[in-house]
Amino acid sequence: MKQKILFVEDQEDLGNVVKQYLEIMNFEVLWRTNGAKAFETFQTAPSGFDILIIDIQLPGMDGFNLAEKVVKINDSVPFLFLTARNEKKDRIHGLKIGADDYISKPFDIDELVLRIKNIIRRNHINNASAESLAEVISAGDLKLYKELLKLSVGNREQTSLTQREAELLEYLCKHPNRVLKREDILLQLWGENDYFLGRSLDVFISRLRKLLSASKSVSIDNVYGIGFIFHVKQ
Repeated sequence: MKQKILFVEDQEDLGNVVKQYLEIMNFEVLWRTNGAKAFETFQTAPSGFDILIIDIQLPGMDGFNLAEKVVKINDSVPFLFLTARNEKKDRIHGLKIGADDYISKPFDIDELVLRIKNIIRRNHINNASAESLAEVISAGDLKLYKELLKLSVGNREQTSLTQREAELLEYLCKHPNRVLKREDILLQLWGENDYFLGRSLDVFISRLRKLLSASKSVSIDNVYGIGFIFHVKQ
């Protein structure tokens, strides 16, 4: 499978050259010419890119702002900056945001490719090591990586969870095919049974249902006036 790059560069000539060369080197490249369009593209698949290449001087939303928005959604996706500016304060600012590298224009295209490959390889090794150490909770075709706050369903890419969503899903996985009372869930997980936590529980259940809609063996059903059943096909 080709490694996927989101490339953000507003200079048409440079953008075309870099995109074509990366494709020759067997990458899949989505090229966007401004930060707003790039962010829209990223939002459609926050875990769908192996690396982002971001020019800093973009029209409208600059590269720094784009990277900050990206990191808020997925802080594990690697990215590097391209820039015509070579000021120390810019380099430091980019690295503080979380950039894996910082390349000044003009640059050698083969050096860029080498840096991209090194960053992607390093990121994949780190992710694989983290997953191998993480506890995996399974139910049907569902896998919950509790410490990583990640969920995979069937063959779909992993989805990020909040801490409370992960706690709730773990509880459901450990109590399959039985009626679970709302008050028991709230008290067991969060120590209280009040109105606000009850409403939050409904939100978490709704979110998990959407994520599990792709599952062929797992579902969450309501038991009117009582709670829920976490169905797992044997």
